[in-house]
Amino acid sequence: MALQSFFQVFFLALISFLFLYCLMRNKNGCPKSSPAIVELLLNVHRIHDWCTETLESCKGTFVLEGLWFAKMNWVVTCDPANAHYVMSSNFDNFPKGPEFKQMFDIFGDGIFNSDMDLWKNQRIAAQGFMRHHLFHQFLLRTIRDKVEMGLMPIIDHAAKHGLVINLEDIFRRFTFDSAFLFSKAVDDFEQAILFRHVRPRSFTKLQKWLNIGQEGKYKKAWKVLDDVLAEYICQKRKEANKLNQKLVSVDCVDLLTSYITEKESTGLKCDDKLLRDTALNMITAAMDTTSTALTWFTWLVSKHPIVENKIIEELESKIPIGETKRRRLFNVDEVKNLVYLHGALCEALRLNPPIPFNHKEPVKPDMLPSGHPVHPKTKVLFSVYSMGRMKSIWGEDCYEFKPERWINERGEIKHERSYKFLSFGAGPRICLGKETSFIQMKAVASALIYNYRIHVMEETPIVPTISIVLHTKNGLMTRISKRWE
Repeated sequence: MALQSFFQVFFLALISFLFLYCLMRNKNGCPKSSPAIVELLLNVHRIHDWCTETLESCKGTFVLEGLWFAKMNWVVTCDPANAHYVMSSNFDNFPKGPEFKQMFDIFGDGIFNSDMDLWKNQRIAAQGFMRHHLFHQFLLRTIRDKVEMGLMPIIDHAAKHGLVINLEDIFRRFTFDSAFLFSKAVDDFEQAILFRHVRPRSFTKLQKWLNIGQEGKYKKAWKVLDDVLAEYICQKRKEANKLNQKLVSVDCVDLLTSYITEKESTGLKCDDKLLRDTALNMITAAMDTTSTALTWFTWLVSKHPIVENKIIEELESKIPIGETKRRRLFNVDEVKNLVYLHGALCEALRLNPPIPFNHKEPVKPDMLPSGHPVHPKTKVLFSVYSMGRMKSIWGEDCYEFKPERWINERGEIKHERSYKFLSFGAGPRICLGKETSFIQMKAVASALIYNYRIHVMEETPIVPTISIVLHTKNGLMTRISKRWE
């Protein structure tokens, strides 16, 4: 009888699911407007894969319209033509907009949130500082010091004692170079912002008013970030006041110090608020994403020993003839032009982009190349995660990890259009720190793969967490052993 009851419940549930699915989906497999919001909420725990499956069914674009009071009208797309149109050819009609700034309000007036002149001035200032030859020297020295004296001693200790460590946490500490408390606060606000995308604004406001749930964590995270950054800015101002002249030393060319000492030339009001907003934007946009990219790269390489061996062979090609195989650090000049390592990093970014989605909102009504109309209350949401997993874009083998995808017939790095490979954005707002990120990732990846064997613990599933940054839900739990004894 118990078994009979089980089958009755099972078939009732199955019929109910199929009935709901028919209500939620059109004949072509695309979601119907309002019911699809329910389907989205039911799949929020696997939102990126749900988007990918739905976009595959809908030929790259589908529409979601929530109830009138929810203000959740989206065109979700991974169509490269739409990306090119919105992010470049019709850029002026698709700013971040006031609603974006409200949703990401913790970033203040930083470059991530800004539009028009404020954005242009900040971009010009940051670009100028990052191109300075002393900044480049500072970057190279800092990365090598952090790998040699920060990262490798921790990995050596874990290898010596046979410890299981969370490599994602290690990477984040390496890139943040600050207290775990700060990193935890970043996690909390990134997760809360994702939920702001999939819940009605009224629900978010209620949580905020009651100071509970995701919004309660968001408020606490904001205070932690403000306290840490205020202390850091105060320290940087004291250091800047001691300088007798501008940018005379490699030690005084970090970005925040540059903003303080060069404020007259930037056209920006470099008060404590702008410095706080700038610091938080740079930390999240560069450091947090780099650590996430390294996490997925390391996991993918650990699953593909053939790829790992090819990376090691390529690194060995840079070692002088006659040098004994041993523990070794590679400098930037040795690894910056390595084709296979670059391809493996790009492939990891394609499959697991640190920022899995991006969105814009039109100023005036418009029509996307895919034929979908948009208006000022419509968000155009680009699923960067899904774009890397579309057969129509990358071929039938799009789910495979193949660094060779990024190498042309001449054995050189193959450059894909930014509108097809959106991990660094595209158009006028393309990521300023792209080259810096690759330098840092190659330095860490070469040191880790050449000197150690990485064994990912199979008991801990590697799945994305619910966040605006593609962290892993359970961390990257690994056991490390030395490659050269």
